[in-house]
Amino acid sequence: MKNQVLIIGLITLLFNPTMAQRGVNQYIPLIGSQAPAFKSASTSGPVSFPGDFGSAWKILFAHPRDFTPVCSSEILELAYFQDEFKKLGAQLLVISVDRMASHQSWKSDLESIDYKGRGKVTIDFPLVVDSSAVISRSFGMIDPRSNSSQSVRGVFFVSPDNLIMAFHFYPNEVGRNIDEILRTLKALQHQQSKDNIVIPANWQPGDDVMIPILTKEDREEMQTPESKIHYINWYMIYREQ
Repeated sequence: MKNQVLIIGLITLLFNPTMAQRGVNQYIPLIGSQAPAFKSASTSGPVSFPGDFGSAWKILFAHPRDFTPVCSSEILELAYFQDEFKKLGAQLLVISVDRMASHQSWKSDLESIDYKGRGKVTIDFPLVVDSSAVISRSFGMIDPRSNSSQSVRGVFFVSPDNLIMAFHFYPNEVGRNIDEILRTLKALQHQQSKDNIVIPANWQPGDDVMIPILTKEDREEMQTPESKIHYINWYMIYREQ
């Protein structure tokens, strides 16, 4: 009897891909780890990640489904700001579990919309096909509440040497703030471009940064009238930019 139950359960799992996919453990790759590699088709042709992107910063932007209201608003906002991402040396990749025909049709439809009266936009970044959900699962982005293996609204910031530097996850019901994605990218890039600094809350380009450890040179500078270091207490020390 037990063997019959086991066999029935195995057959059910094998012939129900959704159950099989949801039964697989998934792990979010942590900050500082290598971003998972993948190859897939996209609306811009075949994509090999990270090999095709050289020394660029890479932002992976996952969304649940094509032709849905929140996702559509996000892609149009990304397209509106895509040149700013390019100026920062970052390349965008949009990933979802939809098939190529859906991606192509949705992209064409979005490009016909005059969103917020800003004019029509051409979507230059690839919409990557992940119909098997392999890519989404490798980044820990499959929504466990979904019966269709759709992904959550995930954003991964990947450095030029393919390390994950930050990630944001949002529920399907709430759209992302593209200004915050740009701010995060700028903060990551600025922190990596300087020695011995960290970035405080609500930082914007041009704002003061913080010093985690006072060096001998910092202490000497603090004794001069032209010092750019502002000492609040031993654990909150700012430096002007």
